[in-house]
Amino acid sequence: MNFVQPIRDLEKISEVRSFLASKNKRDELLFCFGIYTGLRISDILTVKVQDVLDKDHFYIVEQKTKKAKQRSKKYTVRKRIPLIKKLQRLINSYCEGMRGSDYLFKSRQGKNRPITRVRAYDILRVAAHHCDLNEIGTHTLRKTFGYLVYQNDKDVALLQDIFNHSTPYITLKYIGVNQDAIQEAYEALNNLRI
Repeated sequence: MNFVQPIRDLEKISEVRSFLASKNKRDELLFCFGIYTGLRISDILTVKVQDVLDKDHFYIVEQKTKKAKQRSKKYTVRKRIPLIKKLQRLINSYCEGMRGSDYLFKSRQGKNRPITRVRAYDILRVAAHHCDLNEIGTHTLRKTFGYLVYQNDKDVALLQDIFNHSTPYITLKYIGVNQDAIQEAYEALNNLRI
């Protein structure tokens, strides 16, 4: 399995978004939904129009970590996901004419089904190739969200909670901050007089 990185450069994020917008509004929304919510692709693809249309937040039971979100056998704890204004505008514009029961990222193949993880990966891979980005995958969206939040406020405990990680080290490694520090340490050797 390849290790993917966040997109660290805001200009590159804009470039990817513009490329996707020029191709397909659904794909632009997929990209923005990922970098503005920090959800895994498996959770993003389960979202329906009625979950997010005209709302400032929605609830989700995370597919991968159900164990961490269950308090008892009687009920499951749902995670509250805020929808920022930029994302709300994109959703509301995109969903015009759609039914509430439609998947937000509906496949064009057949009935009301979401696109597959493979299709989501292909969408991002094509955009990354066009924008000269490497080490990109569906997890790049979630990692980009984390990287941007961390760069904004440096609150690793907050991200650790959002991502449900067990340690701050795991969170920093996950969002690529440790890799940045390693790169800087190697580059600092250029300044040594040896």
